[in-house]
Amino acid sequence: MFGKRKAAVAQRTEYPRLPQGERIYSIGDIHGRTDLLDRLHAAIDADMATTTDRATEVYLGDFVDRGPDSAGVIERLLKRSERVRLVAIRGNHEVMFEDFLAGEIDPEEWRQVGGLETLLSYGVDVRGLAHAPRERWVAAAKAAVPPAHVAFLAGLSDCFVAGEYYFTHAGVRPGVALDEQEPDDLQWVRDVFLSDERDHGAVIVHGHTPTMQPEFLPNRINLDTGAYLTGRLTCAVFDSVGPRLLAR
Repeated sequence: MFGKRKAAVAQRTEYPRLPQGERIYSIGDIHGRTDLLDRLHAAIDADMATTTDRATEVYLGDFVDRGPDSAGVIERLLKRSERVRLVAIRGNHEVMFEDFLAGEIDPEEWRQVGGLETLLSYGVDVRGLAHAPRERWVAAAKAAVPPAHVAFLAGLSDCFVAGEYYFTHAGVRPGVALDEQEPDDLQWVRDVFLSDERDHGAVIVHGHTPTMQPEFLPNRINLDTGAYLTGRLTCAVFDSVGPRLLAR
C-alpha cells in the first residue's frame, strides 16, 4: 500500500512563493479519520490566528473509505466551508463512491477498497445486505446518504491552481499541458507520474500514494501519509515564504 520509494525531504533549494498576503493550507488523504481532521482544523485555526493572510484550504481528495467515519468527514468539510474558503478535490475514492451510488460498480469491488466502512458510517446495515443483489445495496445507500453529501460529491473540483502550484489528487500525465489533463489521470495516475522527473509546468501538490513521510521533490510534493493506518494527517502551508509543514 505504501510507496516503495524512499521518502524525500526538501531536495529543492527554493520553491515558488505565493503573493504577499495569500496563504494555502493543503491537506492530504483523510480516509474517514474525523479524529485527525478535528485536530488538524484546530491547528489551522491556531496558525491563522497569527496572521492576516487571506487563507484557502485545499483538500486533496480521498475523504471516504477505509477509515471509520467517512460521513463525518464530509459533514465537517461542509460545515467548515460555511466559514472558510475551501476547495475540495475529487479523489479516486470519491469517484468510486459516486459510481456506487449510480449503480455502476459492484458492492464487492467497492468493498475491497474500503467501501463497507463508508456505508457503515452512514448507518447502512451491510450485514443484512450480505447476499442481496446490487440494486438493494444501492437503494440502501441512497436512502442513507444525505442529499447535501451527494451534492458535495457532485461539486468536487479536479484541480486547483495557485501561482506556480497545481493541486490535484493523484498527479498529472507527464507531457500533457496542465490545462489539457484528463480527470481520470488526475484521480488515478500513479507510476508514470511518480517516476517522471521533468518539470510539469508547475509544482504538483498531490496525495493518492501513501508514504511514511511527506515527499518534497523538485517537481512535486506528496502529502499523503496514510492517515487511516498511521494516524498522521499531513498539512502543508504555502505562502509568501514558501512551503512548510503544519502537521504530519
